[in-house]
Amino acid sequence: MGSRDEQLHVIFLPYMTPGHMMPLVDMARLFAAHGVKVTIITTPMNAARFKSAVDRDSLHPTPELTIKLFHAIGLLQPKIEHLLRERRPDCIASDVLFPWTVDIAAELGIPRLAFSGSGFFNHCLSHRIGCYEPHKNIESETETFVVPCLPDPIKLTRSQLPDIVKTRTEFSELFEKLKEAERKSFGMLMNSFYELEPAYVDCWRKEIGTRAWLLGPVSLFNRDPDDKAERGDKASVNEHSCLSWLNSKKPNSVLYICFGSLTRFSEAQLTEIASALEDSGCFFIWVVGKVLKTTKDDEKDGPQESIVLEGFEERMEKSGKGLIVRGWAPQVLKIGAAVGNEIWKVWAMQETELISRDKIRKAVNVVMNEGHEGEEMRKKTRQLGELANKAVEEGGSSYNDLKALIEEIRSYGRS
Repeated sequence: MGSRDEQLHVIFLPYMTPGHMMPLVDMARLFAAHGVKVTIITTPMNAARFKSAVDRDSLHPTPELTIKLFHAIGLLQPKIEHLLRERRPDCIASDVLFPWTVDIAAELGIPRLAFSGSGFFNHCLSHRIGCYEPHKNIESETETFVVPCLPDPIKLTRSQLPDIVKTRTEFSELFEKLKEAERKSFGMLMNSFYELEPAYVDCWRKEIGTRAWLLGPVSLFNRDPDDKAERGDKASVNEHSCLSWLNSKKPNSVLYICFGSLTRFSEAQLTEIASALEDSGCFFIWVVGKVLKTTKDDEKDGPQESIVLEGFEERMEKSGKGLIVRGWAPQVLKIGAAVGNEIWKVWAMQETELISRDKIRKAVNVVMNEGHEGEEMRKKTRQLGELANKAVEEGGSSYNDLKALIEEIRSYGRS
């Protein structure tokens, strides 16, 4: 560290689920494209998922890092700490779910950047609720309150808040550790762009004070068709048959559904989702993965079968209404296509909360129907898609944030 002519070395530590790993790996590739030496620490199984894309970048090879896959990711900590001390990088960029990396960064005298997959609205909302605790000033679960000091008047009820906010649990204690490590970090890496939510970016940067760099949408770095198709993992569905099925449908008539790799649903909730999709009458692709919640007595987290999905899948296949994908699907084929989205905040739900089929069906119909509301959503999404592409181009907001961050890391080493 020190000389401007020396190549910076940043070690990236992604959390080992696709939704966390893919964007941080893309960020690592962005750094490498700007002349930074990059090392990605992960397990051999996960490394295989993105090795082809990294190889296609034609970057200078580095010694392969092999870490045994432990039953719990936390058991990797001693090994990773040893590796960091051995390699002595200029910076550590790790997922927020690795809070201990802020301590090893402090020991080495280097900055730690915390990657968060959430947007600024979510971060601002969480911070204001935690700081002002407005939910403690009301008497019932259904009484509304306004979250203070936000750019918009956001009204909530106590029943809408997750349990980690209202009661002290093991998960809430973990959440506090993550937030504390986040505050101690040099700053945050965000897979977002300024034009998406400018008021909340300004709120976070100017009023809350934690530094943040917006580098996204990092998926747009994948220009090569092979990079797009292989992003995350090999597709678990026959791509030819899937594309043939899509080509048989009218434009903008297919709904894509995916709840991420960590989400689990009860059979009751799966029934509501499946029934809503069937009743909506729209065409869809549902990437199921492992969505069935296991019982507390079940220590195995292997492939799970659902009676609900088995019968549903058969009916949808016969009618041609939908495709059920069990495993991985090339999600990036839809990214950048400027299509409408409906978001389900699964992690903010109550453990016992059940979203009815009627509510799900209505939400689906709003997005998919050709009414005024749906068209306005699609129009807005197309506009944001154009802004997203401009943000990552040379001179764009995300491009400039990346350049500025690299210089800050370089300056940190000279200070």
